[in-house]
Amino acid sequence: MKLILHVAWFAVRDVTRNRWGLLYTAFFAAVTIGLFQLQAQSAKVAVSLMSICLFLIPLVSALFGTVYFYNSREFVELVLTQPVSRKTVYLGLYLGLSLALIAGFTLGVGIPAAIFGDASVYQLTSLAVLLGVGAFLTLIFVAISFCLATIFDDRGKGLAAVLGVWLLTALVYDGLVLLAAMTFSEYPLETPLVIASLANPIDLARVTLLVKTDWAALMGYTGAVFNRFFGTGLGVSIAIFSLLIWTIGPFWIGLRRFRIKDM
Repeated sequence: MKLILHVAWFAVRDVTRNRWGLLYTAFFAAVTIGLFQLQAQSAKVAVSLMSICLFLIPLVSALFGTVYFYNSREFVELVLTQPVSRKTVYLGLYLGLSLALIAGFTLGVGIPAAIFGDASVYQLTSLAVLLGVGAFLTLIFVAISFCLATIFDDRGKGLAAVLGVWLLTALVYDGLVLLAAMTFSEYPLETPLVIASLANPIDLARVTLLVKTDWAALMGYTGAVFNRFFGTGLGVSIAIFSLLIWTIGPFWIGLRRFRIKDM
């Protein structure tokens, strides 16, 4: 455990000294402050932030994770010459990078929201859910990026694969679900829609945010369907379990690939 923390601390320091890591925090801080200046109601700011976070966090986490993994190759080779297991190195890098990105997002959104936002219980709950979902998306897409970087030795192919996954989950998937819903509109679609949302981490995060912050009312019939399922204790448990599966699955596959990878 001590060695994992050492490697993770190295990754955290490396990211905090990187200008892109600082820009990530500064971007969220600037956007949050700007939204509070433009919107009088904190609820509208939260909705705008949700849309930006669901789009940007997966993209940055995936790209940054892939580039960081390829750039750390010499460091990894150096560490592996010491009596350190590959599992320790992989887990340390993953935790360090994920925690650095989560901290950047939390500080960038949390500090302006604490200064300019309402101090109501509803506002604080919405902010906590937003930060929690953002943390889950970071963990999931860093795990996916590390997994794909262990599969593809070529940096260009790795980046293309990561961008393909992001395009599919962030843009194409919703279009396919909408097309299927229109095609089979004469049939009951409640259960298929719930299953479809579990199969995409970004959709799952969006639904969790909407239901836990009462924004599902803005989505009409679809919001009512999700609210009826995910608004229950069982639905919340299934949502959290699915997010954990989306985190652990790619991480476990990447770790297995890294253990047998020719470095």
